Amino acid sequence: MIKLLILQPKVTNNSKKGQRCGQKEAICREKGNKCYLLAKLFSFIWFLGPLPMVSKSTHVIIPLVQQPKDGHWEAKIIEQNGNKIKLSVNSPPKAVIGLYGLSVVTNPLKGEGSTTYNSAKNITLLFNPWCEDDPVFLDDEEQRKEYVLNDTGRLYYGTEKQIGARTWNFGQFHEGMLDACLFILEKSDMPPSGRGDPVNVVRVISAMINAQDDFGVLVGNWSGDYTDGVSPSAWSSSVEILRKYHSTNGTPVSYGQCWVFSGITTTVLRCLGIPARSVTNFQSAHDTDVSLTTDVYFDEDLDPIDYLNSDSVWNFHVWNDCWMARPDLPPGHGGWQAVDATPQETSQGTFCCGPASVNAIRCGHVYLKHDAPFVFAEVNSDKIYWQRNRDGTFSQFHMEKKAVGHQISTKAVGSDERADITHLYKHPEGSEEERIAVETASRYGSKPEVYAVPMAEDVSVEVLMEGEGPRMGADAQLNIVVTNMSSEPRQTTLHSQAAVMYYTGVLKGALKKEQIAVELLPNEG
Repeated sequence: MIKLLILQPKVTNNSKKGQRCGQKEAICREKGNKCYLLAKLFSFIWFLGPLPMVSKSTHVIIPLVQQPKDGHWEAKIIEQNGNKIKLSVNSPPKAVIGLYGLSVVTNPLKGEGSTTYNSAKNITLLFNPWCEDDPVFLDDEEQRKEYVLNDTGRLYYGTEKQIGARTWNFGQFHEGMLDACLFILEKSDMPPSGRGDPVNVVRVISAMINAQDDFGVLVGNWSGDYTDGVSPSAWSSSVEILRKYHSTNGTPVSYGQCWVFSGITTTVLRCLGIPARSVTNFQSAHDTDVSLTTDVYFDEDLDPIDYLNSDSVWNFHVWNDCWMARPDLPPGHGGWQAVDATPQETSQGTFCCGPASVNAIRCGHVYLKHDAPFVFAEVNSDKIYWQRNRDGTFSQFHMEKKAVGHQISTKAVGSDERADITHLYKHPEGSEEERIAVETASRYGSKPEVYAVPMAEDVSVEVLMEGEGPRMGADAQLNIVVTNMSSEPRQTTLHSQAAVMYYTGVLKGALKKEQIAVELLPNEG
């Protein structure tokens, strides 16, 4: 009989030394009947999925060779002891990942028919970030330790001035996690032949982590009522959630919010060999109409029009970055890719988001797939205020250019400190490069004319708070500063409103409204 030794990706540096680049590797042992060592008498067959096909790389015939070559399915005998042999099996760097079945075919010397042995065991093939030719190759050992091997981390929440951190157990090497992650792939509609491309795999994972439309892992709930499940804030580990989903044959687990979706995504991607990290964006916009702006609508009297105000700004939102090459995009767009498993908007009819090139988002190249417009709006959209005219049309009367995308955070490599990665997602706020990116992106949105007509900006409004801002149970002290930046006097009316708002940016109700006439001399504040 055949015994299989499965090599998992959690390995030390020493065990990787000497590994041939361009290969995902597995080792097997055979004992029992006499084994012929000549290549023409002995071969392996690996097969994947319900209908393995050579043309789709899911039925693989692996020959025995004297000297394996990079980039080919080949096997080499590296040790023989009596009737037991040890083989090294090499695979192409873009081989399909997943759970392979194994058959061994022998052809006796005397011309009898070939004999096929089907193993009861399986072989798992994963992405390999240590291999230079693998699409997920990461050329930094410290980053590989952090983004692939580290099974704990920190997720950030709160506000940009009061950033909190919670420890999260990713647990990608815990018992049963690999089986659970492969189960998620099997449960998706992605054909096995597509699993050699990390772009496809990550996109499917972002859809399968949420249960919105495909009976995925986790049910989202922002209602505050969690009586028939677990409160999102009670979770601190992906392990229990994934085990429960796997053990119930794919029954979605209740409940989660953005940081839980992100934590599970980090676990699954690292388990499959894809470098990944959880990322928190403070003042994170939710654009619902692909305008690439965050729009706020008012009537003729400057009262909010609630049914039109579907865009929102969350105190914080958590998603993921994953590392891979992007041969499907122009050069320079590989590296970190944004992926978001929280169900917010559909993409091609499915609740998923990404992978979107972080570099493309930074430059405003939102025409590059996948879902770059949505992620761009989250981190760099302008907040535009519209007033309804008497004829029913709308005119913009104010624009905030720095309201969205602050303190974008992830755990630092090799420590529990917070690393600010805002510079990866956007140019410095207010810089010429940042403005070019915003206006470039807007041309591909549903309101390309927004920046076509220049607006007079000679009166500015700024809300200031001392210290870290309001705290629970204490009064909120603030100043509203109106400044005339022109050389002429200005007569203005300041409309202010205080309202209760959820961290997702959804308004609960207004507490106070006020109108104040303000007369300003030239350059007066």
